[in-house]
Amino acid sequence: MAIRSLDKERIEKAPFHPRLFGMHAAITSEHYLAANAGADILKAGGNAVDAAVAAALVEGVVNPHQHTIGGECPILIQLNNMAMPVVINGNTAAPRRATPQEYQKRGYTDVPDAGILAAGVPAALGSYIAALKFYGTMSFSDIALAAQNLARDGFPVHNGMVNMPEFGIHDMAETFLERWPNTVDLYMPERSPPIPGTIMRNPALADCLNLLMNSESTTSGERQDKLDAVRNQFYCGDIAREIVQHSNDRNGLLELGDLESYETHIEEPVFLDFQDCRIFKCGPWNQGPAMLQSLSILKNFDLHSLGHNSTDYLHIVIEAVKLAFADREQWYGDPRHIQVPIDELLSDDYGRRRSEIIDAAIANPEILPGDPVQGSPRLPVEQRLGGNAWGHGTVHVDVIDQWGNMVSATPSGGWLRSADVVKAIGVPTGNRLMTFYLNPEHHPNLIAPGKRPRTTISPTLVHRNGKPWMVYGSMGGDQQDQWMLQFILNRLVFDMTIAQSIEAAKFSSLHFPGFFAPHDWFVNKVQIEPRAGEKTIAGLEQRGHDVEVVSDWTQGFLLAIEKNSDTGLLEAGYDPRGAKGDVFPAAACCW
Repeated sequence: MAIRSLDKERIEKAPFHPRLFGMHAAITSEHYLAANAGADILKAGGNAVDAAVAAALVEGVVNPHQHTIGGECPILIQLNNMAMPVVINGNTAAPRRATPQEYQKRGYTDVPDAGILAAGVPAALGSYIAALKFYGTMSFSDIALAAQNLARDGFPVHNGMVNMPEFGIHDMAETFLERWPNTVDLYMPERSPPIPGTIMRNPALADCLNLLMNSESTTSGERQDKLDAVRNQFYCGDIAREIVQHSNDRNGLLELGDLESYETHIEEPVFLDFQDCRIFKCGPWNQGPAMLQSLSILKNFDLHSLGHNSTDYLHIVIEAVKLAFADREQWYGDPRHIQVPIDELLSDDYGRRRSEIIDAAIANPEILPGDPVQGSPRLPVEQRLGGNAWGHGTVHVDVIDQWGNMVSATPSGGWLRSADVVKAIGVPTGNRLMTFYLNPEHHPNLIAPGKRPRTTISPTLVHRNGKPWMVYGSMGGDQQDQWMLQFILNRLVFDMTIAQSIEAAKFSSLHFPGFFAPHDWFVNKVQIEPRAGEKTIAGLEQRGHDVEVVSDWTQGFLLAIEKNSDTGLLEAGYDPRGAKGDVFPAAACCW
């Protein structure tokens, strides 16, 4: 009986997915066909950047309810000869005609969350070409071949593509039929949602990729010249003209000059030291620094002594998240257009001051940004900016190759619910402009020509003991960095394995204004998985949190790979929530 009891306890604690180890390379993605494409590139001699782009391109074919090349993709890249990673700023830019007045004269109080007026310049392709040009090794044609073949020959529709709540074809069918005929022609040719297992083809996207590949093969010169030709075809050639014509036909704002002038910036990351790790994120045009701010606050508490997912522990973490995301609303934006005090926001002194205003006994009902410039933990009420926080619609790819190169990429946007498909290229325009504000005039994320909107898509790369260690990320809109925060705390503070860190019960705070219009917020609202335990949940309610117990396996969608710098051993993990939540068939591959 003792042995049976022990076995039962071990079974209940064991993660759904096994620990996945490899000695040569590893890749994770939100679809097994994307992981397979990336693995093929690695086995053919490509590096982590080549593999990540190949996987991301496939994600844009087989997970179109989450991402297509009509969207965006920020990327963190760490090559083995670099002291620190670089950021590929794969964010969209607003059209030159995008002003608050332009939307207001059309009767809008917020930027629409779908349709052509939510569309900025498609940014993902530019991000992929920049990554390949400066950090990859292979040709675009070799890397795009898997995506082109799947678009041309077809792929089996998976359950999430059809049945994902709000984003799947089933829930969007009425909108497609009423408003978006090109999407109907491509994804509902029988005027009803496909069933899982149906073979789906996208000949227009296949032709688009083929045109890009031909642009490379017919251009003379060095590899970088050929990649420039691919980019120019997309942003200055026939594809750009098709996108602009599509916009013009719908009274949109995009002009050819917006695409021709679009630049993909390569930037330094921001980072924070926590325990023996240095954690890198994209800059404040992205929500990633909010995770770092949360850690800056939390490093002032003895988290391990509080106990994993205890009431004491979760209360402190939730309150830290609320403070960090209040600063996100108050201060974050495109640093090429506004002044963002990012060094002050990430300073240890500011994090300590912010930690001191957390009440261990009660949840604070305020949206409470600080004043990092003046070093004050509280910004005066009259200066505060203050909203549905949920935002599905993203995929993620991680790669570590045999040479120790690492990539964390988060493709998103251009998903099926964003807008009608551009018929000539087989993908929708994006809707990232919906994160912009139209007022007040001093808001850091006020829409402006050429400005990059704040975005939730947030890859992560980590050094440990001074050496590259981990890449990880998630989908999930405003919740991405909350889940990534809980993952890294599980891994570092409680020494869980990757699989355990991913699968442990998680929460989401909805206390702060969401990035997505209408920017709603809900005082002290916390969504939590029931596996956190009845005692913990009751304790949070007693401290003033408005707790909503949601379905298990809905708060997450993480992927991760880490490398043991002493042995070279790789370990990868992927979240069962993708399949359990009818979102996507995530996968990992190690060898």
